[in-house]
Amino acid sequence: MRGEQANAVGEALLRRLKRLMARAATVKGSDRKQLLVLLDDVETIRRGLVREAAEIDGEMRQTAARTAAIGAYLRNSQGGRGKRNN
Repeated sequence: MRGEQANAVGEALLRRLKRLMARAATVKGSDRKQLLVLLDDVETIRRGLVREAAEIDGEMRQTAARTAAIGAYLRNSQGGRGKRNN
């Protein structure tokens, strides 16, 4: 399923972000190269998380539309049952 795959990808990105935060705590402020590498890594992870969030948002919108369609179908199918003209 897509939901399980998205969850696994999101979890992996969050674990990677936690590792980067731990690494950032050990870097000295004067080590410019290390700081640039960390910034690049954080930006890459941020883009991945934004992409995952957009995919989840799309799935939620699609699910909401399906739920509304099912509700409309049920209302329409039940509406005909009460009004029978012989």
